[in-house]
Amino acid sequence: MLTRRRDLLLAAAASPLIALENQRPGTVEWQLTRIWPNAPKGFRTRLIEGYAQRQSVKAGDKLGICVSTNPARRFTLDVYRMGYYGGAGARLMTRLGPFSGKVQPDPPVGEKRLRECQWEPSLELPIPADWPSGVYLGQLNAIPESRSEHAWQSYVVFVVKDQRKAGILFQVSDNTWQAYNRWPDNYSLYTDPRHSWAPAVAASFDRPYAKYSQILDYPHAVGSGEFLLWEFPLCYWLEQHGYDVSYVSNSDMVNPAEWRRGKVFLSVGHDEYWDPRQYDAALASVKEGMTHLYLSGNSVMGVTPFQPSADGRPNRWLSREGVYGGIYGNFPEFFQSATDFQQHGPSARTLMGAHSIYPVNGGDDWVCAKPEHWMFEGTGMKRGDRIPGLVGWEFHGDPAPIPGLEIVAEGDALQSGVRPSHWCATIYPGPKKNFVFQASTIWWPQGLSSPPGHVLPWSHWVRPHGPDARVQRMTQNLLARGLKG
Repeated sequence: MLTRRRDLLLAAAASPLIALENQRPGTVEWQLTRIWPNAPKGFRTRLIEGYAQRQSVKAGDKLGICVSTNPARRFTLDVYRMGYYGGAGARLMTRLGPFSGKVQPDPPVGEKRLRECQWEPSLELPIPADWPSGVYLGQLNAIPESRSEHAWQSYVVFVVKDQRKAGILFQVSDNTWQAYNRWPDNYSLYTDPRHSWAPAVAASFDRPYAKYSQILDYPHAVGSGEFLLWEFPLCYWLEQHGYDVSYVSNSDMVNPAEWRRGKVFLSVGHDEYWDPRQYDAALASVKEGMTHLYLSGNSVMGVTPFQPSADGRPNRWLSREGVYGGIYGNFPEFFQSATDFQQHGPSARTLMGAHSIYPVNGGDDWVCAKPEHWMFEGTGMKRGDRIPGLVGWEFHGDPAPIPGLEIVAEGDALQSGVRPSHWCATIYPGPKKNFVFQASTIWWPQGLSSPPGHVLPWSHWVRPHGPDARVQRMTQNLLARGLKG
């Protein structure tokens, strides 16, 4: 037992970079305080909103930030790096402004229902060479012009990446954030009048992130995509324990060289939409010896090739063209007649060991099925033991016939108390002492930590309970084995 604990600590401390970064002073001031949606159930805040001109940027480069204020007024930008920082959750990296804001136009509806802003950059943010890789939130603060006004706020979000070798590559699921983004007025991949999974629809990264409203109406995350809702608890926990982690966007991972920088790849939260080049590079990395941990659900489902923006910047809009491997389960009639979704590209099962099944929504306890497996070491779990509410709101099932694949947890998720889907968490061996694990739930990070400002989700009458020592130990075991190689 002492040897195992030592291995866990050594795996976490492979590089001191993140541990040293989190010794710097943090602040809780990164949280938004004053939000005013443009309507009671609106998706945006016209008072101040913006977006970054790239999903990720290297330290030493510059990043254009486009902002609209309506009515026109001055604003400031506070930039925070998200992490642990003594429990505060972020460090203030720079404070800029004031800048002159102006009203920038809503874009017309284009091909494939695309809403692509072509706003003028309001500022160019220099990324200092010593800023470590991480998820960064820019807090936009409108400057009130009278005592009767508030300093209304929203976020912009981006990744600072590096090129170093790292133990862990943490991929934010920003393709999926954008797919569900309803800015400006209910324009996501899911709001086509034909049906929610209509093919040949598109979404642009050149627009602000609206308030997320699918299963958790949380206005104070506006502009942050889905990072604060589903991914931040894992970021917070990894940095709390000093893991050697480097952050990337979905768009970075179309490059096979990115995969070769790390030992362990993390798919986090709601990671539904992938470019085919990303899939090919991911599968190749497993064959080359990289461990994959899909601490996520509904992952690698939608085939969404990237295309450049109107002004030629690469990977700035994505279009939904199908489902990896086709659909599985008792899908609605519109799926059965939509040939684009019957088979499109390779199956997610080949990569993850399982894939999305229909009904895709629901929830369940996470139920131990193979307690003798090494990933359960130190948890005390027995066959049939349950982690309450951890499975939701989407998951994976239908395990692949991969040699050596094991089902480590399984059960039946219910959609609003009826229509069960049989989910399963799986693990299979790679060719070079690596492995692939998929947890079969979007809510795995909720079992790891509860950062400042975090709100637990619920869906279909199921909710997770927050941090659980068993989830934390399983994650430690998986990372230790993957980092050791």
